[in-house]
Amino acid sequence: MKVIIDLCVVPLGVGLSVSKYVAACQKIINDAGLSSELHAYGTNIEGEWDAVFEAVKQCHEKVHEMGAPRITTTIKVGTRTDRDQTMADKVSSVKEKL
Repeated sequence: MKVIIDLCVVPLGVGLSVSKYVAACQKIINDAGLSSELHAYGTNIEGEWDAVFEAVKQCHEKVHEMGAPRITTTIKVGTRTDRDQTMADKVSSVKEKL
């Protein structure tokens, strides 16, 4: 099943800047071959359910490996069964109506 998620991984106990952790997660997502869009407060990711959630798991493992003792993650998940829809499709639909 295809899924689109909005992922926000926040390492705790590592200081104010988290960009190196975000970059490490982005590399995992890219290496998994998933389509993604980085934004100011997270990353939108699309792909097959198992591949997307395996990448989320790997992000947690990597961020802990980098020294974060605790992580809080927010995930919004969307699926459709009536048709295929990409992140770009969703954005285009809104832009057409503006």
